Amino acid sequence: MPHFTVHIREEALDGTVEPKLIAALTDAVGSVFGPGFARLVGVDLIGLPAHRRGVGGLPTDLDNPIVTLSMREAAYHLAEVPDAPARLVTATTDALAAVLGEHVRAQTIVTIAGTPEGRTGVAGAVA
Repeated sequence: MPHFTVHIREEALDGTVEPKLIAALTDAVGSVFGPGFARLVGVDLIGLPAHRRGVGGLPTDLDNPIVTLSMREAAYHLAEVPDAPARLVTATTDALAAVLGEHVRAQTIVTIAGTPEGRTGVAGAVA
């Protein structure tokens, strides 16, 4: 299951942004792997108070989202989805900019994490 964890300044989350971000990130995965894959996407939005985020050793009020997308490593190497990691980074960044504003694009960090086969589980069983 693809899973996004998004760390962002709490003040950027105002109650209307959250459903838009969840939908946009889900659609980003669907744009790379197909719409049927999108139904598997999980999204966690984690708001950080401004005084708990820093850049360069100083507190910052920048929105700069830090995003991790994790899923099974094999999904990043499917022949039918060439350049999946690069396409996911682009689609994820585009989704965030579309919802939060173009100003976040240059500040957005996306990490694509792969989990080796046999290292995830569902309902208490290795999947």
